[in-house]
Amino acid sequence: MSTHTTANTPAAPASLRPTNPGKAALPTSDSKNPVPTFTLTDYSKFLAAGGLCATITHGMMTPIDVVKTRIQLEPQGKKVGMLTMARNIVASEGTKGLLTGFGATAVGYLVQGGLKFAGYEFWKRQFVIMAGDPETAEKYRTAIYLTGASIAEIFATAALTPLEAARIRMVSQRGYANNLMAALTKMTAHEGVAGLYAGIIPILCKQVPYAIGQFTTNEFMHELVEKSLADKKALEQSSKAGEIGIQLGCGLVAGAVAAVLSHPADTLLSKINQGGGGSGGTFSRLATLAKETGPVRIWAGLGPRILMTAGLVSGQFLLYAQIKTALGAPAGITIAKRSDSAASSSN
Repeated sequence: MSTHTTANTPAAPASLRPTNPGKAALPTSDSKNPVPTFTLTDYSKFLAAGGLCATITHGMMTPIDVVKTRIQLEPQGKKVGMLTMARNIVASEGTKGLLTGFGATAVGYLVQGGLKFAGYEFWKRQFVIMAGDPETAEKYRTAIYLTGASIAEIFATAALTPLEAARIRMVSQRGYANNLMAALTKMTAHEGVAGLYAGIIPILCKQVPYAIGQFTTNEFMHELVEKSLADKKALEQSSKAGEIGIQLGCGLVAGAVAAVLSHPADTLLSKINQGGGGSGGTFSRLATLAKETGPVRIWAGLGPRILMTAGLVSGQFLLYAQIKTALGAPAGITIAKRSDSAASSSN
């Protein structure tokens, strides 16, 4: 594991140095603990950056998500392509039909994105501290990524679930409500507060794998780029296009993985929020829906969703980094071991 030093001042071990040095103000650390310290103000900036990047990207992808959701809700055996479904929606509802649920999407992901990104920064740091030393953190970095992403997503999902249930109801049932508050009020009146959380289990089954794919894959993609591209740091610092290209490229792969890992649960979530699955508990309804849907139909809409999610995730990581920089937020912690070539290029 390499270190980078300045005149008479030893730096923190390379595995725990903040990512993208020079792109944001560096966190402080004491001499006994090489792990950067993040303040409450820092976390508030992570929260704002995460919320904004998620809201902007999900808002832009609303038409694709509407088409994807409608495809998932088609009767078994009926195959409808993405363009065909989009034309059907426009023909029957006008272009505004493609923006159904936009308000719920914007509000939901402002909350969820903020909690997820800030939470991941928090939990990753906590687990690095628990590891005790840089070498141990590096050895168990996969577990740190997986666990940090999972815990952050659980808290974020608890806030998102009622808003996502309202969004899906508005998309799947034309004319259900004119706005988010109307949908939430109607669902609460007819089904009680519990109705807003009817999809909590399937949404966790969807969002936790999604977050794992998103953050873990992104971490390892950056590590792969670092190992294969000796001048990654120089490229990022000398060229804005180089920095953006790396962030987008890693994000595209992370988004595709996140889509595949979470798609079966995403399909079941759409159906359970439409009232499918019959009576009984959540697990019973999920089992019924999975059996009714079958191993083929459960992957319906995967192609459009991969396109949507790859764009979402790459855009989120790019915007998150840029917004953090604009807010003066510290960079995050990277745990990966630097390759010898990359290390030598930074000395």
